[in-house]
Amino acid sequence: MRPPAPPAPARPDVPVLLDRTGRVARDLRVSLTDRCNLRCAYCLPAEGTAWLPAPTLLTDAEVGRLVRVAVTRLGVTGVRFTGGEPLLRPGLVDIVAAAAALTPRPRLSLTTNALGLAARAADLRAAGLDRVNVSLDTLDPDRFAALTRRRRLDDTLAGLAAAAAAGLAPVKINSVLLRGVNEDEAPALLRFALDHGYHLRFIEQMPLDAGHTWRRAQMVTADEILDRLRAHVPLVPDPAARGAAPAERWQVPGYRDAAGAPATVGVIGSVTRPFCAACDRTRLTADGQVRSCLFARTETDLRGPLRAGADDEALAAAWRAAMWPKAPGHGIDDAGFAPPDRPMSAIGG
Repeated sequence: MRPPAPPAPARPDVPVLLDRTGRVARDLRVSLTDRCNLRCAYCLPAEGTAWLPAPTLLTDAEVGRLVRVAVTRLGVTGVRFTGGEPLLRPGLVDIVAAAAALTPRPRLSLTTNALGLAARAADLRAAGLDRVNVSLDTLDPDRFAALTRRRRLDDTLAGLAAAAAAGLAPVKINSVLLRGVNEDEAPALLRFALDHGYHLRFIEQMPLDAGHTWRRAQMVTADEILDRLRAHVPLVPDPAARGAAPAERWQVPGYRDAAGAPATVGVIGSVTRPFCAACDRTRLTADGQVRSCLFARTETDLRGPLRAGADDEALAAAWRAAMWPKAPGHGIDDAGFAPPDRPMSAIGG
């Protein structure tokens, strides 16, 4: 007869977002909306999906309060605003300004498709935004239209240029390669990033699409991406410490980024080279749910207690409790793995 499992350890009485494996979450991803103005094939169906009802979304003030709790009571040092597409949030500039006014001041970034960034980059920088990550999977206008179901490549490129001009540095590009679609563009995307001083990061496609059609065999792996790049440029392992960064980085000899540092390219092998052991992220959805992991199957509601009058310490305690049982890894290779019910657009990138 199998002996009973040992009891789970009690959580130490510490203020930070500690989990059972000893990781501390200091990077907060805040989704501001599940809506998006693109319909990327690996994320959303062509007709979109059922959006979250407006009354369930956190207000600007509620977002600001939960970010304040995270920074001042839970030790969060970096906040990234995501979506959906966060530029669709009318109060984005005010949300950024409120976060920038906190003490200690967190690092502030934005993940965006950049469609509206040309018109807002300067205002966001003035409000306190430090940098942006822009999603761009192809430089071909027809492929862009096929992948995103919108003919808006010029808007994304204009947004990238505006971000650089506004000083939102470093400007990072996130690219997903799809087998038989755009995998041949890895060298061209790298050349584009090198020529403009941008930081390019390739991301393995993850099982987070709304239609649950992801298949591992169809994914372009980190090894394949690196093989394609090395066929065109030499790559040297970046000596800088990786820390909790999701990307493995390589320097490209002979190139410098916009700040004059050695140019790098990164690969985020979320599936084949998981970095769960160093993960330092906690996530807040647009409707006020804490997620301990991108692939978590459970969430903890903060919107309800917040609207019921909970004070900051009660909200912080609930957040700490939500992070403590975080799984050691995402479990994609486990026989019983099931993707989260929410797609990436509703979780926040």
